[in-house]
Amino acid sequence: MRLGEVATRLGAELRGNPTIEVTGVRGIEEASTSEITFVANPRYAALAKTTKAAAVLVEPDFPEIPAATLRIKNPYYAFAQTLRLFYQPPAYAPGVHPTAVVDPTAEIGEGAHIGAYVVIGPGVRIGPHATLLPHVVLYPGVQIGSHFFAHAHSVVREGCILGDHVTLENGAIIGADGFGFAKNDAGQWTKIPQSGPVKIGDRVDVQANACIDRATVGATEIGSGTKVDNLVQVGHGSRVGEDTLLCAQAGLAGSSVVGSNAILAGQAGVAGHCELGDGVILTAQSGVSHDVPAGKMVSGSPAFDNRLWLRAVTAFQRLPEMLKRLDRLEKSRLEKQIGKGEKE
Repeated sequence: MRLGEVATRLGAELRGNPTIEVTGVRGIEEASTSEITFVANPRYAALAKTTKAAAVLVEPDFPEIPAATLRIKNPYYAFAQTLRLFYQPPAYAPGVHPTAVVDPTAEIGEGAHIGAYVVIGPGVRIGPHATLLPHVVLYPGVQIGSHFFAHAHSVVREGCILGDHVTLENGAIIGADGFGFAKNDAGQWTKIPQSGPVKIGDRVDVQANACIDRATVGATEIGSGTKVDNLVQVGHGSRVGEDTLLCAQAGLAGSSVVGSNAILAGQAGVAGHCELGDGVILTAQSGVSHDVPAGKMVSGSPAFDNRLWLRAVTAFQRLPEMLKRLDRLEKSRLEKQIGKGEKE
């Protein structure tokens, strides 16, 4: 594909030779003279001057460099779009594998690919153009919209409801029992029935081995456009808004509420019954045990305002030095007191 065609498809301003033949996309340090790369982080701006890439995706006001540039408002998103021009994922032809077990009461839309050893239970309804790869299991009563894509070994439990364009990566579990137990009079933990389903909106991606638990009562809800990373735990009865990111190993205890356009970075945790407003950011490994107002960025465990936390971390690193200084001042003070006493 020629560079001029790439620019046209992306809607980018091209500064350079439009006839350059482009064969793919690669990182800025590895790209060859036939590949496109990008700069979205200022840390890599200097590398743009020395890259061997055929062209670099940059913001409109990026300085001129030896390589051709594709100037566009959001270079990182444009990079993703460029990848789609060159990378074609595997295609799965419509049809049902002979080893699949599909209950006769299940309704499956047109164009579906049902892979080997898939199990689809009674009363399941799936919209058109679904892809279910080997060993996917849909329990009874599951309702799913169009363009569902389930990778191998993902599971959707009974009664759960998924919207359109939902993707489940390998081992994702939707609707497993929430962690609900109560002690009886003998002091033994007894299981509380988890009767409520998981409800997932449109365009939701759930990455590998993430778990979204069903609710004790009501429902666990994930809003449209939200992305759930690998090994994330969403506890029973939690509610997550739209276009929120739950990054790797983040955890929501039961009945947590997270607003829209929020970000929970890696290993962030939220205690049960806490509410995080729209646009909240929890930095990596932060722990929240209280409500957080909309738009706040918090850090640490227990988490507090990010700017104050940065100052606190800086002070923490200086504690040994400050302690030595305090010891010297205290020693000097005592010596002065002793000297004064001797004079008297």
